[in-house]
Amino acid sequence: ILAMIVQPLSGSISDRTESHWGRRVPFIAVGTFVDMLVISLVAFTNTLFSIFIGYIALQISSNIAHGPMQGLIPDQVPDRQKGLASGIKNFMDVFGLITASLLAGRLLTSPDADPTPLFLVVIVFLIVTALITVLTTKETYGEGDERPEERTFSLKQIFTVDFKTHRAFGNLILSRFIFLLGVYGIQTFAQYYISDVLAVENAVQATGEMMAAIAVALIFCALISGWLTDKVGPVKLMNLAMVITALGGLCLLFVRDMQTLTILAGIIGAGMGFYLTTNWTLAVRMAPPHQAGKFMGLTNLATAGASAIGRLEGPLIDFANDLHPGVFMGYKFMFLFCFVCSLISLILFNMFQQKSKKTADSL
Repeated sequence: ILAMIVQPLSGSISDRTESHWGRRVPFIAVGTFVDMLVISLVAFTNTLFSIFIGYIALQISSNIAHGPMQGLIPDQVPDRQKGLASGIKNFMDVFGLITASLLAGRLLTSPDADPTPLFLVVIVFLIVTALITVLTTKETYGEGDERPEERTFSLKQIFTVDFKTHRAFGNLILSRFIFLLGVYGIQTFAQYYISDVLAVENAVQATGEMMAAIAVALIFCALISGWLTDKVGPVKLMNLAMVITALGGLCLLFVRDMQTLTILAGIIGAGMGFYLTTNWTLAVRMAPPHQAGKFMGLTNLATAGASAIGRLEGPLIDFANDLHPGVFMGYKFMFLFCFVCSLISLILFNMFQQKSKKTADSL
């Protein structure tokens, strides 16, 4: 919820900021600096409440940097390379997540291990990557960019999009939300399915292997689709991504062993890789130059919103499983839901595309 609020807020404020250091860089520097302070404090806490407060503070400070940072691709990258830039961005997101998980596992070899080295590594990574971004980013207003005229703004302005002017962007966010809603449910509850239905002895390890298959396929396809998007356009590839994910979700209904599940997880990961890059490319191209921070921050309403609401599948899965014990109808509902969401997203996206094309032709 904090990410959904803070990202568009900080992104929108950065759109209206003019300074010697640019629009985005000051927020990236300040947000990262506060990140390091919060992480340093959390490293020496020993109560659950203090960790909770620290995590809340970290969500706020990190998204102060993250919101404006997402405006850098629309600001800095020419249209002919925005697909590749989006692919690299998604690659780094997932690669960073995997690397952090593996590194944490190496540094925390036992429950009693000292977590201080892990916190220090995180702080060093933040310093190095923030310095690279801050020192190499040269922010300038393009010739066609509009300078923000209004300095005062409200929360209503930040979270409101003029759908008469930016209808395609709003439709893209809706399609993204529906697609991710189906996928996040599987990611969240896969471990329980592996334990209950497949009866794997070490469900945690098996889930890790499945998530690794998703991540590897996602990383590879995110990069490939970034390059392809600049060659053939994002729309065809985005449609392909939704079809792949829908078929993967449908096939999961018939899984009976862990090996098949891992293969299908890789296929869904491939669909996600293609989707995230092509969808982000479209969002980057649609974002107005003078409001890129706000618009790219608003995409998180779909991303974080789908992640949060997807967890509400849990009670529905339990309810369906209890209707016929041993049949596990709840997990079948989970896979079918992924199929339906991908299909609905595909239909809505193409309906919106046709409407936009007809509107453009009439004009």
